[in-house]
Amino acid sequence: MQNDQENKSRLARLGYIWNDWISTFIILALLLMTLLIGTGEMIHGQMLRMGERLYGDQTTGMQYSFLRAEPEKPTCDRHPDIEGQVQTQMKANAADEFASMFGAASESDVRTSLLAAQQQCEEKYQFYDKAMKHLEAHPSIRTYRQVETTFFGIFKYGSENQTVLLLFMVLFASITASLRYHHIGLRAPKSRIDFRVYSALMVIGNGLLSYSVVSQYQSLLNSGVELTDKTLMISWLWILLFVSLTIISVFQFLFVPKTAQTKGNFGLALLSVPLYAFMSIVTGIAFTFFMDYPMGQGIYLGILVEFSGIFLNLALFIWAGMLLTQTRVMDLFLNILRPWNLAPETLTWLILIAAAIPTAYTGASGIFVIAAGAIIYKEVWNSGARRQYALAVSAMSGSLGVVIRPCLLVILISMLDSRHVTSTELFDHGIYVFWLTAFIFLGVSLILAEEKFRVNSPKVAVPGMLRACVPVIPYVIIGFAVVMFYKLALDTSINEFTAPMILPLVLIAMILFDKLFSAKLAPAPVVDAKHEALVREHEKKSEFLKSHDPHGSKSFGFGGALRFATSETVGHIGALILLMALSASVGGLIERAEVVELLPTHLGNIYISLAFIALLLAIIGMTTDPFGAVILVAATVAPVAYENGIHPIHFWMIVLVAFEFGYVTPPVALNHLLTRLSVGDEEVTAADKEAKEKYTSFYFRYERWILPIIVLFTSLVLVTYAPYVFQMFGWYKH
Repeated sequence: MQNDQENKSRLARLGYIWNDWISTFIILALLLMTLLIGTGEMIHGQMLRMGERLYGDQTTGMQYSFLRAEPEKPTCDRHPDIEGQVQTQMKANAADEFASMFGAASESDVRTSLLAAQQQCEEKYQFYDKAMKHLEAHPSIRTYRQVETTFFGIFKYGSENQTVLLLFMVLFASITASLRYHHIGLRAPKSRIDFRVYSALMVIGNGLLSYSVVSQYQSLLNSGVELTDKTLMISWLWILLFVSLTIISVFQFLFVPKTAQTKGNFGLALLSVPLYAFMSIVTGIAFTFFMDYPMGQGIYLGILVEFSGIFLNLALFIWAGMLLTQTRVMDLFLNILRPWNLAPETLTWLILIAAAIPTAYTGASGIFVIAAGAIIYKEVWNSGARRQYALAVSAMSGSLGVVIRPCLLVILISMLDSRHVTSTELFDHGIYVFWLTAFIFLGVSLILAEEKFRVNSPKVAVPGMLRACVPVIPYVIIGFAVVMFYKLALDTSINEFTAPMILPLVLIAMILFDKLFSAKLAPAPVVDAKHEALVREHEKKSEFLKSHDPHGSKSFGFGGALRFATSETVGHIGALILLMALSASVGGLIERAEVVELLPTHLGNIYISLAFIALLLAIIGMTTDPFGAVILVAATVAPVAYENGIHPIHFWMIVLVAFEFGYVTPPVALNHLLTRLSVGDEEVTAADKEAKEKYTSFYFRYERWILPIIVLFTSLVLVTYAPYVFQMFGWYKH
């Protein structure tokens, strides 16, 4: 008995070392490598420009690019005997019986050709002499060239192996997410039967994935095609990943956590199983036993390989969100609004509008929910809102930004359907959808609010707001300085492609500033006594505010803050990217089963067509991630919509809103699951308990589910039908 306890204690220590140290530092190193690779092209471009400025000579026409390799001395004859070569060639032509068939060259033609060759040889010698003279005049060129070409080699190697880098990241992050029971499910496992069912289905799901990737590997070996080292490495990493997850699941089935409750039931236990395990079981059984295509899952997992750059960017965005929780930025910016003592609904509306910008850069609302959902929840609840309301806002915090510039999802749509739409057209129409959804949210929130309106007098609010602006100035300067460094030093502006590289560095600089000067920074402004008491009451009620507050739990130094943010990032990367990969497998199954082709091409009535397609898109949004869903829709649903007379731009606006509606709608409600992942199970449980104790109204008890559905369903109906209603009255033309 004592030996069993000692063994479990050792396992617990090993788990702690892995979860909190080994995986954290490995993922941190991989994220930093991703940053280096991402900025490598910018840095190398500047190194080439610097080399040109230092060693280029316009007067002689010598450029640094000519000297990136050591000049080779020509081997041709600089002073040939032209006449002798002419006579030799003419004798050879005369002896060649086939020369007359093709028209033998005349003596003048041969001489002209030889003179041209001599001229080319002379030019090579002149260039070589000029290059060597230039190198002798600038001996430091060789040193600079060595540095520049070495950096280029490292950057080039990293760029060519981004897929391997991503798979290493997914490997360590997924193992950590499995050890922490951090994968995304409808509910967290609590009882012994929850953990047993959770682990049993994880064994089946991971086992099927292991069998699939092994089958794919054997298929590659038997294909007869010569395989590169990179291809073999990718296959080995897939096998290592899923075999490791299978072994972990077996151990978790045998050893249930001591904290597990004794009571439970099988129905609730099924809800605790990670979504990716269900996806794996369904697709694995379908591909293996019904389609005789066991490597199907492995083939469709290739979306990670094909779009490795996008998934690495998503990992960087998640890291940026966790870094943001370690700064005072959110608190200080919200201090500017707090003196107005706005009602939670009004404050929340402003927060959602602001949140749309980072969502547009990440390209998916789910990524933003994971990155900033906890921060938004804290701030909304801190303003005096209901916990259920705060959870609802966190779940749809990224829903407004997927239709505005420069959303990566919209750019992907324009690439997949370039014959019908452009990104500019989609963004131009998307801004109207953004404001439509924003005002619907504000209207619904105010109608259902317990306190309709609240605002302080400008005489009280303006001085407090101006005082609150002062501590924000250093952070604005830091952000501006980093962005301008990229602009001036690397000739790179911030956009949807460079933001993943720039934002983490901005936040790291802000964390460093916080740790060095936080004690000297001004405190938060005092608002009215009633609101201050409310905030203090909330802080006493929940440990969540301590664990997510940039001042409290982040009392450790710069290194500790970086480690804490990266540790939180690890689990989120493992849970989300693995879910996206299996969503691609589900999309592949739907495509291979040709289910969508069963849809009628002509539905007869435009309004029926719109309703049918909007419903279908919402269902797709409930079951797959946005990137996989867009690829599936572009290939299958879009042609059906166009055949039924739906304008392409209108169709894709419906797609984006329908997806967001699907992400907040049961039975899956992915954004709610990601909110729980970000906020924590304890806080969600506390919110549900508080609602049941305080309210009898059905709406207020289930507000976190109902509010996003009301807002996004209303927006979906208006986006779907309003253009045709307006067109009928002559108010709008496509």
